[in-house]
Amino acid sequence: MAQKSKTQSIASHPKWEAVLGLEVHVQLQTQTKIFCRCPNSYGQSPNALTCPTCLGLPGALPVLNEKVVELAAIAGLALGSKVAEFTKFDRKNYFYPDLPKGYQISQFDQPICEGGEVQIQVDGKEKTIRLVRMHLEEDAGKNIHIEGKPQSRVDLNRAGVPLLEIVSEPDLRSPLEAATYMRKLRTTMLYLGVSDCNMEEGSLRCDCNISIRPRGSTELGTRTELKNINSFSFVQSACEYEISRQIQMREAGREIIQETRLYDSVKNETRSMRGKEEAHDYRYFPEPDLTPVTISKEDLNTYKKGLPELPDQAFERLTSDLDLPQYDAEVLTQDPEVLRYFDSCREEIDEPKKISNWIINDVFQRMNEMKVGIGSLGLPPERLVGIIRSVEEKKVSVANGREVLKKMFGNDQPIEKIIEEMGVGMISDDGLIESALAEAMEEHPHVVEDIKNGKDAAKNFLMGQVMKRTRGKANPGQVMKLIQERIL
Repeated sequence: MAQKSKTQSIASHPKWEAVLGLEVHVQLQTQTKIFCRCPNSYGQSPNALTCPTCLGLPGALPVLNEKVVELAAIAGLALGSKVAEFTKFDRKNYFYPDLPKGYQISQFDQPICEGGEVQIQVDGKEKTIRLVRMHLEEDAGKNIHIEGKPQSRVDLNRAGVPLLEIVSEPDLRSPLEAATYMRKLRTTMLYLGVSDCNMEEGSLRCDCNISIRPRGSTELGTRTELKNINSFSFVQSACEYEISRQIQMREAGREIIQETRLYDSVKNETRSMRGKEEAHDYRYFPEPDLTPVTISKEDLNTYKKGLPELPDQAFERLTSDLDLPQYDAEVLTQDPEVLRYFDSCREEIDEPKKISNWIINDVFQRMNEMKVGIGSLGLPPERLVGIIRSVEEKKVSVANGREVLKKMFGNDQPIEKIIEEMGVGMISDDGLIESALAEAMEEHPHVVEDIKNGKDAAKNFLMGQVMKRTRGKANPGQVMKLIQERIL
């Protein structure tokens, strides 16, 4: 709550307005790296996934991975960008220990995509975030700093991994908008199959450009850049801190220095890393070892026709066609795997709201406990539908059905067998229910009188007593019917 309050105070500051733009780096989901045949995978021992090309050894030449261009074009088309029919690569020159060649192959003046937009919703209001461009580049390696020792090591497994950098216009006005925008980009990339967007593994990270200006001004202030932030909460926290820092400096009469800063999530603060470079500092020039890339109109048409349903389209389908509440639709469309699971359940039983309730309330609980995706739970859609049907057919109560579901994860026993072994099958025998009802009426005569006097709450109390005596197995409909017959 405190974080939300701070975000709101920054967004509504009476004197200052924050201006933010994000550079989001999306690791493309290919089998191999962008310019060599080394596997594009995560978690291997240091420097195991390297070759002369990604090590920058003399004489090793890059060869472009065609799949990288296809995925970038698909992302651009989905976000309404203009995909270039002619694009080229450039060398971005700078020195850093994790950059073995001394330059990064990137794109400068002719990126693969220009323009486009992302729609976000914050506090119930729609907002359009314009895109400047998207460009392809190779990732650098990773410096590993050894705590307590004056040395670092370099792991080049990530060097040469294909990245799509998505650069926004400075249209964001709060840390909450920045985090929401990044979430929307992640969801879209997942739907497209462009990236796995695993933030813990670095498949999605961003640089935040932040400045402040007097409210009502149209001129941009001096900006700082926060590098390599890899979680939504860190994006929000880092931006909150940096905006507050800049406001404090300006109100103290101090100037903001254009620089690159790092965010320390443990101390929740940003600190200076280096002066901010401009384009001329990198001495860009065309990459001589790679020919320009042309994308045919036929290929672009093929990519466009193959675009899947996107998050906004899925939300509209769930709310308009299936009449689901907005909350349900928002939750179900956050992950395309969850949406596919929901749709598979609907192929078995056309009860969208009931399916949604079971997924959001019960399946998600298990996902959170196991920290896995819905596909790794060991509960195929037809099994969830099976328990929904068992509840609908009064074979088991809703409460007991939830207990049965807990036994079904990773268990292929027939549902009827599980219900039988747990002893939670619903009782529909009038004799047993009548016996339990008679005991309850005898024990609570005042409740019987309340029911006769028209107090509906008393009916529910009496039903609860019957359910208690039958361990929740009595058919509620039959219980209420017998209450009506015996008392009214």
